[in-house]
Amino acid sequence: MQARSLEVAKPGHAEVEEVPYFVESSNTAMRAIERVVSDIAPTGIPVLITGESGTGKEVMALRIHRLSQQQAGAFNKVSCASLSLDSLSGALKNGSNGHGANGLRHPGTLFLDEISELDPACQPRLLSAIVDSEAEGNGAKPGARLISSTCRNLEEEMRAGRFREELYFRINGVCLRLPPLRHRKEDIPALLDAFLDKYAREFDRSIPRVPAWVLERMEEYAWRGNIRELENVARKMVALGDMQMALADLPGNGSNGQHSNGHEGISLKEASREASRLAERELILKVLARTRWNRKRAAQELKISYKALLYKLKQIGLEDSTAG
Repeated sequence: MQARSLEVAKPGHAEVEEVPYFVESSNTAMRAIERVVSDIAPTGIPVLITGESGTGKEVMALRIHRLSQQQAGAFNKVSCASLSLDSLSGALKNGSNGHGANGLRHPGTLFLDEISELDPACQPRLLSAIVDSEAEGNGAKPGARLISSTCRNLEEEMRAGRFREELYFRINGVCLRLPPLRHRKEDIPALLDAFLDKYAREFDRSIPRVPAWVLERMEEYAWRGNIRELENVARKMVALGDMQMALADLPGNGSNGQHSNGHEGISLKEASREASRLAERELILKVLARTRWNRKRAAQELKISYKALLYKLKQIGLEDSTAG
């Protein structure tokens, strides 16, 4: 699994923005999504990307743009929560007539972020613009690519009368449902590597070494904030240079302070103690492997008594293991 950077032209500028956390996933669902993206990216069909907050919907939109016929144009992100009728008209115009990285005018991609937040008064205007764009797109030159995202269930929004049914079917040419990070934990090492590299370059620091106990803790964690939360942890790892401090907040899961196993959040002191326990367990297992599970030799290397080693093995659930 390899991390990649996507190069995306900013609207009206020649410079390039890096998006460093697209990775080749090992997750079955994500690999299926990637196959769909490869098929639909060149077609210009409208795409709706759904998923919890922080699952990488914008990154996926950028990925589609980079693989599309509109890649020479600008990627125009618009936050639907702040759109008015006037600003929507401007956004639609920019999306259709954006400048690419070479300064030439090319139809680009219009990314409507959190389209469920779009004001009801703006929805008919957007619907009309999409219909007009589809009519114009019958020619040889492709029009602007429309990609929308939401963390809400738009079908429920339609039933509640907050979202127009006609608009839903126009934007939902293909729907990509991104899984939360807790359902694709096999991707955590590659995502973590990408973020550590990003912030090591940004802060002019060396990339920290990630011990096995850190990955173990990350795989146990619920990740309510998804990939965005993982990025925040990686940033702290680089900035602080201290794994225990960077992981101090992991026992909580955001709003209710619960860990994924249901226990209450713990203090920094308790988190440090738990991190020390995991590091000790890792060291004991390494020494036991090196001594072919000769516990007496392992105790000597660890500079503890044989009785103390037996007690520690019992603590970590290895008291019945075969000894040499």
